[in-house]
Amino acid sequence: MDKTYLEINKQSWDEAAHRFFGRNPLPDYGPLAPSEDELNLFGDVTNLNVLEIGCGSGHSLRYMDQRNAGELWGLDLSKKQIEAAKTVLKNCHSPVHLFESPMEDNPGLPTNHFDIIFSIYALGWTTNLDKTFANVNQYLKKGGIFIFSWEHPIYNRVSNENSTLLFNKSYHEEGSYYHEAWSEPAVMQQYKISTYINTLINNGFKIERMIEDVRLTKEDIQRDSNRWYSYEKAKALPTSVIIKSQKL
Repeated sequence: MDKTYLEINKQSWDEAAHRFFGRNPLPDYGPLAPSEDELNLFGDVTNLNVLEIGCGSGHSLRYMDQRNAGELWGLDLSKKQIEAAKTVLKNCHSPVHLFESPMEDNPGLPTNHFDIIFSIYALGWTTNLDKTFANVNQYLKKGGIFIFSWEHPIYNRVSNENSTLLFNKSYHEEGSYYHEAWSEPAVMQQYKISTYINTLINNGFKIERMIEDVRLTKEDIQRDSNRWYSYEKAKALPTSVIIKSQKL
């Protein structure tokens, strides 16, 4: 992993954490994407041990608590996000364990312990996808479920210029790039769909389901549309990809 990138992103997320407090947590999977209420990928989580990779402000873990999950575990690179999550989760019924750590490292999480691991719009920040998926496999029980969502890799390859959609970069190009939307510099990763799927398979997972659908009701558009996630782009391109896999 690139320690420099991790240091850059940690500082950037500590600066930006307040902007993302409670934004698009479960049951949402991402802007203009179908929700868990519709997809039911988790099923019944009663008494299950769950871990969130990139837990942010803790609102998705609180959603798990409201659905009677067993143990709640979360890790996040940002100190500010972990502080926010501690506040959000302080009155949960379930035991809570939070770690300030990059997803590429194991900060002391138990192995073969979790029934479900999930990540909502965080996987694109990893500096080492293979190591991150290897960690997830190690944490899960045999037969455990891994669910994640992320911005669809084709979405930021296309720009909307005067109501015309144009490719601004090749879909085949992968690797690190600077995220330009924030005042503080941040480094994100670009992978193809096949890279996510093949890396999962190489790390001992089988793919159960992949979703690329969009939701363009008036309510969705009003809630999620902005200069980046726009109706014009979303009616032609998927905004998000959601993948459910199982540890073999």
